[in-house]
Amino acid sequence: MTHLNDAPSPRLEARNLTRKVDGKPIVDRVSIKVFPAEVLAVVGPSGAGKSSLLRLINRLDEPTDGVVFLDGRDYRELPPRELRRKVGMIMQMPYLFPGAVAENIRFGPRQRGEDLSDDEIERLLARVNLPGFSHRDVSRLSGGEAQRVAIARALANNPEALLLDEPTSALDEEAKAAVEALLAEIIREEGLTCVWVTHDLAQAARMGDRVALMEAGRLLRVGAPEEVLNA
Repeated sequence: MTHLNDAPSPRLEARNLTRKVDGKPIVDRVSIKVFPAEVLAVVGPSGAGKSSLLRLINRLDEPTDGVVFLDGRDYRELPPRELRRKVGMIMQMPYLFPGAVAENIRFGPRQRGEDLSDDEIERLLARVNLPGFSHRDVSRLSGGEAQRVAIARALANNPEALLLDEPTSALDEEAKAAVEALLAEIIREEGLTCVWVTHDLAQAARMGDRVALMEAGRLLRVGAPEEVLNA
């Protein structure tokens, strides 16, 4: 028998999270829990507030009301840089700095005084199936390769959670399938807690342990993929 006390505490929790712009709610009183090693897929029409929700969780934007907890701790108690190390973010378009791949991957750890060795860089690149790419200039990368570098850069920070904002939607079908499979493998092996925004309902069904449906800034439904996507 499972007792209530045995239930895991959420890794991420939003309570009444709200953001208004010019008086209009972009994210409207969203409360949700994401548990350790869980992937929560977030779906909904354009303008539903999905990406805005991710930006609030990572404090790229400040909420008008409500709060986020990371492992039970009010995220306002954490310096933003520390929060973003613990809660990594992978965007639709991989925003890489000009120059070599290795320097992009070194960026995050360097912000906290840690310099990754060449061996550590190579290990991260091998993890995303880009061995030998450390000296490659980012301007010479394909879209799929650039997104893999962005994933390696996020992993270099040893995050506890990942926020993924349409991470495959800018890729061609072959690269999309490869990057999705890579992310699925990394999430499983690292036990990462993820919030994965996607407009692709089939992807939400494949990747999500649970699915959240948003519309007009509100959270309409959360549940098993088959319950939410077939409703």
